[in-house]
Amino acid sequence: LFCDLMNVIYAFLSVQTVTCEESEANLQSDYGRHDKTTCSAGRPASQLQVVQCSSQTSTSVVAESCNGKNSCTISSSNSVFGDPCVGTYKYLEVVYTCQFPSATCEGSEANLQCGQVLVIHGANYGRRDKTTCSAGRPASQLQVVQCSSQTSTSVVAKSCNGKNSCTISASNSVFGDPCVGTYKYLEVDYTCQLEMDRSDITYRYRYYVSVSDITYLILRIGI
Repeated sequence: LFCDLMNVIYAFLSVQTVTCEESEANLQSDYGRHDKTTCSAGRPASQLQVVQCSSQTSTSVVAESCNGKNSCTISSSNSVFGDPCVGTYKYLEVVYTCQFPSATCEGSEANLQCGQVLVIHGANYGRRDKTTCSAGRPASQLQVVQCSSQTSTSVVAKSCNGKNSCTISASNSVFGDPCVGTYKYLEVDYTCQLEMDRSDITYRYRYYVSVSDITYLILRIGI
């Protein structure tokens, strides 16, 4: 599973699973039809004519089932999303990213690894709650919860963006000390993306699942 940007298309009445190994899924979706070719095998032309069909509840329904989870199962059916275009053969399209939250306690090293390349979306060295990295620490070191190094994201991005793996120390020597006397930790929010030879090329994986459970993988390269 490539955890960059994914389009997963499920045929009407099929049940499929969205999976992000050791990460959380964040997504958008649409149940309906937007072209005459997707999930069209064996369907009469009359069921493929309407191409401006969309269930308004698509994203909210899928998000409620899947956001923040490692995996989820969704039924592509009118009973779940309603019927936005009666008589039209529909499909569910889900676009999702896998988010990899990571927290490393002060004095330790964060080891970020990816099957493809790392893309850093955000980082924070400091403290935002009293529970993370609190084991064995005195209460006095956990009281300040509005603590953040302003250079966190830029420092981690400079060290890790575009690499397959990187190691960065969660320490004051790397990020400065945004709250003296508070025991801090480093949080990193990142995704894995397919390695690119040119920065202006994006890669999208699209999975089509038909009612006969034949899966087609189409690699689309857009510039």
